[in-house]
Amino acid sequence: MPLSAPASFAGKSRMSPQTAMIVVPLLLAGLSMLGPFSIDTPFPAFKKMGADLDVGTDQMQLVVSAYLLSFGLMSPFHGPLSDAIGRRPVILGGCAVFAVASIGCAFSTSLPMLLCFRVLQGLSAGGGVIVSRTVIRDVFEGPQAQRLMSRVMMIFGVAPAVAPIIGGFLLQVGPWPVIFWFLAGVGLLLVALVAVALPETHPVERRTPLAVGPLLGSLGEVSRSVRFHRVAWAAALSFGGQFLYIGSAPIFVIDLLGMGELDFWVFFIPMIAGVMIGAFISGRAAGRVSGRSLVTWSLLFAFGAAVLNVVLALLPTAAELPYAVIGPGLIAVGTAAAYPTLQLVLLDMFPRSRGASVSMFTFFALLLNGITAAVVAPWVTHSVFTLALGSAVLVLGGLLSWVWHLRRVPVPVPVGAPEPIEPTESL
Repeated sequence: MPLSAPASFAGKSRMSPQTAMIVVPLLLAGLSMLGPFSIDTPFPAFKKMGADLDVGTDQMQLVVSAYLLSFGLMSPFHGPLSDAIGRRPVILGGCAVFAVASIGCAFSTSLPMLLCFRVLQGLSAGGGVIVSRTVIRDVFEGPQAQRLMSRVMMIFGVAPAVAPIIGGFLLQVGPWPVIFWFLAGVGLLLVALVAVALPETHPVERRTPLAVGPLLGSLGEVSRSVRFHRVAWAAALSFGGQFLYIGSAPIFVIDLLGMGELDFWVFFIPMIAGVMIGAFISGRAAGRVSGRSLVTWSLLFAFGAAVLNVVLALLPTAAELPYAVIGPGLIAVGTAAAYPTLQLVLLDMFPRSRGASVSMFTFFALLLNGITAAVVAPWVTHSVFTLALGSAVLVLGGLLSWVWHLRRVPVPVPVGAPEPIEPTESL
């Protein structure tokens, strides 16, 4: 079923509804790509960066965790701020600061200096990555919102595959700082495109007061909801099983599989193909399959893939292609099929504070990913088997969180419709 933009949205954007439905998913996906581009593009340069900055492999992992932890710590505030002053100012400001921070990374001459600017990247990137998700739900409802969320994910899914390939190519034409000049250019391009093509989707009459009390109050309302935590951890933990591989990509590709700085595609292309297939399934299921059934079967598929991945890791061919990347690719199919619906469920729990809802979810997810990259990865990247086992544990945690949610909210709910509120269930 084709998507069409509401006339009011198309009018504000000075585009026809048909043009809006082509441009808007591309732009929102581009904003979401800031995250994976910031993480994955520098991967091929880790060895050269470590040599220039005189640090080892373990210390270079801080380049990933510094970004993720700062992104996670700031993520609770981007959404509520957009609830108060609108989506456009937060997106534009975040992308502009991200570009400045990327320039700082390019000029860094020591690891501490680089980490400071990576922290600034993480603090600012959420203005585009997080708030762009609320734009979809501001404008669209039900199956149409799920289709657009899935379409954005399909486009976004290309980023982790393309980013390290771009990083490897850039290393062939210049030293590692050229990667951060590229990221600065991406940030400035997004500023220009948002200024021209993306209208404000959060009208003044729906905004929350710009004051500390109401902003923190909306975050507190979300964070105290056990119902929110069940769904948020179902999404975060299941994706964590996939992200463990993404965050460990330099070790997985170079150390465990014995490949080079231009070979990241052998891992990322199967992984992102899985994301795109899963997102396609989600879009096709919208309006045809209930959201609960879609998430349940998708997470069961992801866990089955994780178990298969562990079995393959026990074989003598564990570190050979294609056996080493089959499991991660199939896990990505399951998590990507479930993710759009899980995000819409979270956004619909708090209709007047969607920014706060997506911010708190992103905070939990990014904090988990940061801990995974900084703490879990060093413990499970000794072999292909331990990495597969760690991934399976995380996917199982997501499935169990969703099963817990189903037991507490047993009434079937139409796709995209808010689930029954349980007023007594709070932390």
